[in-house]
Amino acid sequence: GELRQHNTAIAHVAPWLQNSSVEVDDRTFPIFAARQDQINHALKSLTVMGVREVGAVYASPAEYNLYREDLERIASSLKLRLQSFRAAGDLDRLGQRLTPGTPAILLFVGGTPELVQFTQGLEKQQRQRYIVALADVNLQTMTQMGAARNTPVIATQAVPMVTASLPVVRSYRETLARLFDEPPVSLSLAGFIAARYTYEVLRDVDGNLTRATALAAFQRRENLDVGGYRVAFNPQKRSATYVTQSMLTIDGRVIG
Repeated sequence: GELRQHNTAIAHVAPWLQNSSVEVDDRTFPIFAARQDQINHALKSLTVMGVREVGAVYASPAEYNLYREDLERIASSLKLRLQSFRAAGDLDRLGQRLTPGTPAILLFVGGTPELVQFTQGLEKQQRQRYIVALADVNLQTMTQMGAARNTPVIATQAVPMVTASLPVVRSYRETLARLFDEPPVSLSLAGFIAARYTYEVLRDVDGNLTRATALAAFQRRENLDVGGYRVAFNPQKRSATYVTQSMLTIDGRVIG
């Protein structure tokens, strides 16, 4: 939006957590699954397991206004009954207020701090809950922030598992271990994939590398295999919608 407003001739490469409802211009190059793709994957995986009712928890009125219609439309297409819960700032209190009759599986639309607060409110509930979150949530950060341990959280991710055997993921782990003293997480893997994609496109620029030639190279939107992570643009100028899931177990482990 800001790039369009300021008319800056620069490529916006691999935006993170974008909406599929936003029209893609010739300066924006999404290679990760949009939130709507993640929601569709998450709800579809629940129906495969036989789930027929799910709750949708919106961390703020902004998320509610942005995603309620998408969620209701996707849930309806999958024949899922959907109950909506909108937080008004106090996620802990919302977690406490859920009744035994509300769904045991809840799709959370919001960030990591908000989800931590919500799980702390769920601690005071007797009914076991399961949370399905989008890629906004970092599972490792949740444990550091004191999320409730007795609420399993399934994170929907737009990049492969950090333990995957894909060449780009192995290269990411090796580079991270060499340069930083921190554990591998999906968000930094996304940054690594975005950087590798950028490098691959720029490497094929003929002649001098300028803003104009770089932008023209991205605008060709050629299919690329980035170490096993495939970037292939569709007619809507978005790449293929890779989505997977991992789970934060009650003993603090992240598993695929």
